[in-house]
Amino acid sequence: MSRGKILDNLGVSAFCESMARMAHAGIQTDEAIRLLGQGSQHEGVLGQAMIRMSQLVEEGNSLSHAMEETGIFPEYAIKMIQAGERSGRQEDVLFRLSRYYQDQKTISEKLKAAVTYPAAMMILIVLVLAAMLALVLPTFTQVYNNLTGSLAVSTYRYIHWAYVLSWVALIVIVILAVLLIAGALMWRSGNKAAVEKYLWKIPVAGSILKDMGMFRFTSALEIFLASGEMQDMAVIDSIGMTDCKPVEEVLKKCVHRMEEGHSFAQAAYDEELFEPVYGRMLLAGERGGDMESVLARLTALLEENCGNQVDRLVSTVDPVLSGVLMITVGLSLLSVMLPLIGMMNSIG
Repeated sequence: MSRGKILDNLGVSAFCESMARMAHAGIQTDEAIRLLGQGSQHEGVLGQAMIRMSQLVEEGNSLSHAMEETGIFPEYAIKMIQAGERSGRQEDVLFRLSRYYQDQKTISEKLKAAVTYPAAMMILIVLVLAAMLALVLPTFTQVYNNLTGSLAVSTYRYIHWAYVLSWVALIVIVILAVLLIAGALMWRSGNKAAVEKYLWKIPVAGSILKDMGMFRFTSALEIFLASGEMQDMAVIDSIGMTDCKPVEEVLKKCVHRMEEGHSFAQAAYDEELFEPVYGRMLLAGERGGDMESVLARLTALLEENCGNQVDRLVSTVDPVLSGVLMITVGLSLLSVMLPLIGMMNSIG
């Protein structure tokens, strides 16, 4: 079935958790889907998908196949559930997928806030500067021209610096706003690689992208290992889930080391895939036979780190944009008020 609109992170998380809880209660897959379909029969695409899935499962198809046929579930979720079905650990995988997509929703909301707030601030700055150039500065210019004859030959001609400053600030902010909007449109249209190519050149943005890629990788690896898949195959299958080319390149080097006989933890440590402290955690977990727990901890730490970095980015951009607005408006007003103060002193 051709893919239409993919279910959002919250919808996938809710579906996986509902299926996992019903499986835990002993309800068969076909019955669980039928019950979910009854609860979502008036919810458009999801309700129709549940009906189609119920038919497919009753015909003997697997849950992953039914999900794939509907075309509304992300490939990542389908692949994870396929792994769970092969190993007989479908319930555990569904619970983990529910948590994964809930975490993805949290990160996505923070990233949207990181883009939305600066965009709103830029619009505000553009409006204020446009008002300064269209209303405030021309009014003062006219007043001074009437008082001194011609601003260009008067002692107060430095008011033109207010125009220059406002125009420069306006042009810079408009360019930044256009780049931000163009990047957002390209991202939504599927040209993420082109946008990420430039974002990687910005240290803060590159660090966030890397941590997000690592978060997706550790989440996938944890789920693959929980499903019973062999470590080497789990790593290889998880590489495609990172959605981050630089992280994929490092992971391929790790796979090459694994082919030479090294364990994943040792290969990851040698290639500096993780921060040194995280790499040592992974080594200790592998040697202690507790790799899944360590990966779960690393996933939680990476998710928290992504959120913290986005928060820091927003907290940095906020004062910078506010500062640009205050400095530009303040200096412009000072430029037009100083002549007035000079005139008042001369009269006094």
